[in-house]
Amino acid sequence: MRPFLLLSSRAEDLAADGEYEAFLRFSGLTPERLRRIRMEAGPLPAIDLDDYAGVLVGGGPFNSSDPPLDKSATQRRVERELSALLDEIVARDFPFFGACYGVGTLGVHQGGVIDRTYAEPISAVRITLTAAGAADPVLAGMAPQFDAFVGHREACSVLPPGAVLLASSDACPVQMFRIKRNLYATQFHPELDVDGIITRVHVYQHAGYYPPDERDDLIARLTPAVITEPGRMLANFVARYG
Repeated sequence: MRPFLLLSSRAEDLAADGEYEAFLRFSGLTPERLRRIRMEAGPLPAIDLDDYAGVLVGGGPFNSSDPPLDKSATQRRVERELSALLDEIVARDFPFFGACYGVGTLGVHQGGVIDRTYAEPISAVRITLTAAGAADPVLAGMAPQFDAFVGHREACSVLPPGAVLLASSDACPVQMFRIKRNLYATQFHPELDVDGIITRVHVYQHAGYYPPDERDDLIARLTPAVITEPGRMLANFVARYG
């Protein structure tokens, strides 16, 4: 059986390792079947998609909508390399699942509008599936409404041409979409549970997502959240393409 590939852009070891462990846990994959490349660490090596069952992209601190001059050299390199890989992924309709940063990368690549209109603070929000989402195999068996963790400074305000809206929320109309048959992107984090979001609150307390002196209050608001559904879609994705 071919492995899946996880592309990460988190420079902080604690966040990057926690993300990898979360994708393992919710997807049901073993480490042998989920290979990871940390894109921020160096140039993306040559990737033969035929070696993999699918590609996963995790979240991270990069914002696709930032002005080019505000982007670091590392971010610009990661964006170039990922865009080139997406050229092949989209052309082949190769199984792809991007979480949070997936909306920015796939959305920009396919001509959507990514901006700061629908940014959301770190929080648990109610996600509602569209009729297309309820019928999609990657969302099979999921409740029509469920809570998930978000925290993003940009979002998709205009869907890419031909994209299918799969999920929405009150404050962010585009929470999940599909391109063609096999390319998925979410704005929320399907890999995050309470422990995971608290780890990231600590790691990114000086990254501008919230005032650092409000950390403990934020954790107190996040801790009671009941997050049971989002991880199912990772298991569904793996079951469908693995």
